Amino acid sequence: MNNPSQTLSDRLLALPSLKTVINAFGLDARKSLGQHFLLDTRITDKIARYAGDLRDFNVIEIGPGPGGLTRSLLAAGCRHLVVVEKDDRCLAALAQIKEIAGDRMEIIHGDAMEFDPVASVPAPRKIIANLPYNVGTPLLVRWLGMVAEQGNSAFDSLTLMFQKEVAERIVAEPGNKDFGRLAVLCQWLCECRYDFELPPGAFSPPPKVSSAVVTLSPRKEKLVDVSQDALEMVMAKAFGQRRKMLRSALKGLAVPADVLLEKSGIDGSKRAEQLDVMTLCKLAQVYEKIRR
Repeated sequence: MNNPSQTLSDRLLALPSLKTVINAFGLDARKSLGQHFLLDTRITDKIARYAGDLRDFNVIEIGPGPGGLTRSLLAAGCRHLVVVEKDDRCLAALAQIKEIAGDRMEIIHGDAMEFDPVASVPAPRKIIANLPYNVGTPLLVRWLGMVAEQGNSAFDSLTLMFQKEVAERIVAEPGNKDFGRLAVLCQWLCECRYDFELPPGAFSPPPKVSSAVVTLSPRKEKLVDVSQDALEMVMAKAFGQRRKMLRSALKGLAVPADVLLEKSGIDGSKRAEQLDVMTLCKLAQVYEKIRR
């Protein structure tokens, strides 16, 4: 029974430790699900802080596992929390938290790749998650598609943990070896901030690589008015063979490379990584206009 004189934070603190929960419910992390659990509440609290003030937001968490970050998000005062968990072994552990949180928390048993957060959760929304490594990038691209369609009404922000190399690709600047298709797609739609890094030892079990948290805040308007399909198609060619000059890299598109470059005002001897995000987006915009 909950003590009515206790705050939600007090009741969450009274829950068994995450290690105890993992042992009690047999929640050994599974490689097939990309699971690496965060057990340090100082880190999960830090992620919640980097996501900003949560009190007026409905928050979506993907892959909560035993519920470490879940506890921190509730303690941070989010209006409502929806957790999406594929692993049925974790449901009983999450139910313990819901018993305390009551109507402020909803558990959805399902695959995040099939879950539509915009259709399922009222605005304003934030996504905050330690994403499973094996689906992190596909999930991000899917959510960016929602931002492309609905602008910043889709999400106020996305505070997400990835492998460090993926996080670096999201925030990379032109001329950097990590600058490529993912950076262009993310920065076309969002202001992207690199928050902090975590060593492998912060997780159970420790992954082989470091991790990092990034926050993407959707812009009021796209940098350039172009469709995601056109942008991804042109960027796939532009960055497909990084050492090639654009006049060679862009061959195979439905528009001749020399025509596309001339109308875009871009020097064909340049490589894609030498151009800024705005220029690359305008290249895709010209491609789309010519094809119409």
